[in-house]
Amino acid sequence: MPKLSVIIPAYNEARTLPAILQKIADTALPPAWQWEVLVVNDCSTDATPDILAAWRQQTLLTVIPLHHHKNQGKGAAIRTGLQHVTGEYTIIQDADLEYEPSDMVRLLNYAVSHQIPVVYGSRILGQQIKTEGKTTASPIFYWGGRLVTAFANWLYGLQLTDEPTCYKLFQTDVLQSIPLDCQRFEFCPEVTAKVARRGIPIPELPISYHPRSKSEGKKIGWRDGLEAIYTLLRYRFV
Repeated sequence: MPKLSVIIPAYNEARTLPAILQKIADTALPPAWQWEVLVVNDCSTDATPDILAAWRQQTLLTVIPLHHHKNQGKGAAIRTGLQHVTGEYTIIQDADLEYEPSDMVRLLNYAVSHQIPVVYGSRILGQQIKTEGKTTASPIFYWGGRLVTAFANWLYGLQLTDEPTCYKLFQTDVLQSIPLDCQRFEFCPEVTAKVARRGIPIPELPISYHPRSKSEGKKIGWRDGLEAIYTLLRYRFV
């Protein structure tokens, strides 16, 4: 039975982790497909480990807990998860509620039906999707993301609308063949750069988006935007 592997990096996300796991459990995959969810606890100091222990006992959803004994960052958590995935396709899911798991199914259906190795979900294309609450991030996050996207397009000859999107779906063997060095939030620009360097097209589909604020636990900041620019520049010439 084919599987969609979902890697969820989690650092002190006890407030939203149960809800996102439940949303995935409630989301139906195409016939004959099943979920494989790998939650990488990045040395959380809240109840995240307890939540994972409880979910491991449930049969609603296969949840594989992985643990870092030292906080290393989102990129490091993704690399840890990649060592354990067994699905035909792999996607990254944040441990918050900004993204809708049903969109993962749309990306998977598109990738399988078109027999392509990479699909990104675009929050920009999805701004017309009717969702509850805000659909656009604060100006600094919105325009920062647009700047990073424009820089990636310029450097690599791409036509993306949303490079920093979390929803990046990959054929697992393709993603595992890419040597990743990322530690923190630079996973997105690094993997985009290395996919582009291989000449792999990156189509986009619209997705819905429910942005959260810093006070609600958002961890990425303006310094990570600068890191993204540097990462895109770095891998363009190596």
